Amino acid sequence: MSASGSPVTGVIDEKLVVIDFGKYEGKSIAEVAELDPVFYDKLASEKENGVFAIRRHRDKTFRLYVNPLSNIDN
Repeated sequence: MSASGSPVTGVIDEKLVVIDFGKYEGKSIAEVAELDPVFYDKLASEKENGVFAIRRHRDKTFRLYVNPLSNIDN
């Protein structure tokens, strides 16, 4: 991750943000970057389109949620 931030998570460390949907549910963004660079790039390209949001969960972890109306495949 560069000093300017992640293309997916912005200023939040990619190791701290867990995906909360699809086949990568429970994996961090950093893990997905290594496991599936194509999907990671898709997340990065969709960031500005409102396809997903990062929220702080009750257990104080950060979760990446997908908008149920989006067409992102995983």
